[in-house]
Amino acid sequence: MRGIPDRQLALLSSLSTVDLIPAGHPIRRIRVVVDTVLADLDDTFEAMYSVQGRPSVPPEMLLKATVLMAMYSMRSERAFCERLNYDMLFKWFLDLPIDAASFDASTFSKNRRRLLDADVADEFFAAVVRQAKLRRYISSDHFSVDGTLLEAWASHKSFKPKVHDSSGDGPAGRNADVQWHGQKRSNDTHASTTDPEARLYRKSNNTAAQLCYAGHLLIEHRSALIVDAELTTATGYAERDCATEMLKRLPKHRRRRTVAGDKNYDTKGFVADVRAAGFSPHVTQNTTNRRSAIDGRTTRHAGYDVSQRIRKRVEEPFGWVKTVGQGRKLRYIGQQRNRAWFKMTTAVYNLIRITTLDTATT
Repeated sequence: MRGIPDRQLALLSSLSTVDLIPAGHPIRRIRVVVDTVLADLDDTFEAMYSVQGRPSVPPEMLLKATVLMAMYSMRSERAFCERLNYDMLFKWFLDLPIDAASFDASTFSKNRRRLLDADVADEFFAAVVRQAKLRRYISSDHFSVDGTLLEAWASHKSFKPKVHDSSGDGPAGRNADVQWHGQKRSNDTHASTTDPEARLYRKSNNTAAQLCYAGHLLIEHRSALIVDAELTTATGYAERDCATEMLKRLPKHRRRRTVAGDKNYDTKGFVADVRAAGFSPHVTQNTTNRRSAIDGRTTRHAGYDVSQRIRKRVEEPFGWVKTVGQGRKLRYIGQQRNRAWFKMTTAVYNLIRITTLDTATT
């Protein structure tokens, strides 16, 4: 017999969002770790808000929403809030009942300054790393470092001379035609009117220059987890300077540790700074038209070959951030907001890795 749609609504229902999520769904394990991390940040959240006034959307909910946007490749906060109205998995993850309405997208904008001032993204990332350390997934002896370019939310047409010349402006309300042939443009004389902190930079001579920021990662070699992440302006020295700074932020250690990197880190200055910080530089030798700063005293050890093999795993989180995390082109304006996004997205990568390792060890 052919069935027909039953459009009669139930007057009463005991169904909850918990019943709709499969028992073996990976997000259940992720939520356990996220709830533990947010519990560690309770004192930070308490200091951010006043004891008087109307209750706000909980900061835990905003951070959970950021985790979901990274995992499900959502670039728009407005699109997330729209999906939250009908996606039962999202509601369950945010502890919302089935009939609860989504909060407005402007909630993210209104609370962003409060979260930035309290360095919540840094606190969240550090709490995730602590969870990995408690599970003994993180090595304290061997590390790798690398950097990449992340395209800024600004077009080439916004890269204009710092001393403005109004004679070349087109009609109001129109995207003016621009002819750059024969013009020399540099960061010294030009700046983006959309994002003044972005810099025009290119990774190599074979690639086009673009307005971008530089993302940096420090991973450990046991489980390829991220132990530190940073986003800076893009310069020719940003990778090495930031790598040295991240290594100095690591806890002190009695044993000699190693740090691996590609041939961009093979400079006398970086090698000297790394050794002064108590690390053995296992960077790739760069012998193109010059002499490498790494000699046979380092390369003759078997550990050097191991570091060279494992260091390539730093590309895995970069690939995830750019594809799944939708970070190939940044979504915010300014270094501070993009840095907070980068910290949160790399923390989400760690969350997924931790739950994967949890499953493998059970």
